[in-house]
Amino acid sequence: MNEVVVNFKRPPRATFSEKTPGLANHFRLRLSPEVIIALAMRVKLPGELMEGEDVELIANHQEPDEMSPYERLLGDALHGDPSLFTQDDSIEAQWRIVQPILGDTTPPYEYEPNTWGPAEANTMIEDLGGWVNPTS
Repeated sequence: MNEVVVNFKRPPRATFSEKTPGLANHFRLRLSPEVIIALAMRVKLPGELMEGEDVELIANHQEPDEMSPYERLLGDALHGDPSLFTQDDSIEAQWRIVQPILGDTTPPYEYEPNTWGPAEANTMIEDLGGWVNPTS
């Protein structure tokens, strides 16, 4: 299961007069096995008493009988349907764009650990007054 849960901070004082507080308010985003977006909060129960209950508002995208994205992708591959796959000519075109950038890289400069970096880095900021290594 791929899920992210963001727990919100509790309010600075208790909202409801309860001995044990409920769960923390949270936002939940689940990507698989089904897509779910949920917002959970402690809300007041109907009536005059100041009591709360945990409620989660859920937006669910996937129907129970719907295939997962991986099931669909693998099924299309087994059936020879190329519509969800990138074609060779578009991959080659993308490499023609990216390859000149990848080939024109600055070599890495080695430097001793616990120092302020390689001396070559000073040339990058010479026109701004250079770099002065802080001393203790």
